[in-house]
Amino acid sequence: MHGCATSQLTPPAAPNDVWTVDFKGEFRLQYGPYCYPLTIADLYSRYVLTVTGLDGTAGAPAAAIFRRSFAEFGLPLVIRSDNGGPFASPGALGGLSVLSVWWIRLGIRPERIDKGVPQQNGAHERMHRTLKAEATRPPSASFPAQQARFDAWRHTFNERRPHEALHNTPPASHYTASPRTLPRRLPSLEYPLDAELRRVTSSGRISWRTEGIFLSEVLKGEYVGVREIAEDEWTITFGPLTLGTYSRALLAFVPHVAWTPALSERDVT
Repeated sequence: MHGCATSQLTPPAAPNDVWTVDFKGEFRLQYGPYCYPLTIADLYSRYVLTVTGLDGTAGAPAAAIFRRSFAEFGLPLVIRSDNGGPFASPGALGGLSVLSVWWIRLGIRPERIDKGVPQQNGAHERMHRTLKAEATRPPSASFPAQQARFDAWRHTFNERRPHEALHNTPPASHYTASPRTLPRRLPSLEYPLDAELRRVTSSGRISWRTEGIFLSEVLKGEYVGVREIAEDEWTITFGPLTLGTYSRALLAFVPHVAWTPALSERDVT
């Protein structure tokens, strides 16, 4: 099982089918602070969308970089990451994080490689080795100087360097921006007509009948759908993501995180 949502990794058939993301290992700049380069690439074309030096791996700065990338390049269908923060939250329901919940709201499917199997993101790892060798040694004196090197490296990598996997052509000759643009407001998630909506509290719970059901704090403020599937048994979903089932007989929520078919592909009447 790969991450919270898929049983297998998605093979890209076109640009923006799958973006890959990771933090290249941190390194210390010449005058003290550590730099954590956040890298995002298009798997189909190998086009590097951004290399941005950050001062840590917190979720808010990473989300700002994604927002900027979405505004410039549009939205992908899938974002593939490892299981580290801020892309995933170990211990949370399905490994969901605040960042991946936002992706789902935007219609993007989070996809995570298996733990300890970095070769499942092999193209991204190879790009990181090249980036490390050519743009971090020796490190620059400051964040602005280091970012200038990242930007220059990215231009060369995308526009000039031939890639064997691309028949010795550069990534820029294979990449086009996504037609799915970043919306001004987060769209509402779709639910079947017979689903009852419940808002997740700040403590990660929903109220159902007379019970409080704990889901995850990363879902606070979001609406989930509750739909009866058998007598005294309900499935709980977050948009296209099934979270699990609640049994009144057992008075227990049983997590089972998996993607469900789009509403257009199933009967909702």
